[in-house]
Amino acid sequence: MAPSPSAGLNGDAGARIRWTVERLDIQPADRILEIGSGGGTAVSLVAERLAPGRGVLTAIDRSATAVKRTTARNASYIEDGRAVVQVAEFSEAGFPDGAFDKIFSINVSLFWIGPARAEFAQVRRLLVPGGAMFACWGRGPTPGRSDQIAARARDRFAEAGFTTEVITENGLQCVKATRPA
Repeated sequence: MAPSPSAGLNGDAGARIRWTVERLDIQPADRILEIGSGGGTAVSLVAERLAPGRGVLTAIDRSATAVKRTTARNASYIEDGRAVVQVAEFSEAGFPDGAFDKIFSINVSLFWIGPARAEFAQVRRLLVPGGAMFACWGRGPTPGRSDQIAARARDRFAEAGFTTEVITENGLQCVKATRPA
């Protein structure tokens, strides 16, 4: 059964991932972190836009099974250095300050469920000045609830010192949080 026209992109996981990757405005030499790589679809879409030897996507997931799937799906990008995949909890990942130009997550509730103060501080630490975090998700069956989540995430990023913007389109939402330059 096909998704209803009102479902927009939310009913199609592949379309949801493509939409998120398009928001990133990937440049060939970007250094990008994905939090929660799942099956690795976004890794493929991001890595194909990066220049070998210049740009790199680091994908982390706390699930060894997800990392195994991501690694198998993206072996050529890992081999040519455009992708690195590892098992890690975001809160415990030991990346250096200013390691990334962009960070993104898709359907990772970390940024709107609890206070996540340490995680917001880590995002700020990991981004270069002017870099941006994109926390994206599908709106689900109750857009009003999703709008509340977007407002909560936006406010939490703002409280952590980011300039924020909520992007809503075709049943999808994303909070873009930019670290001041």
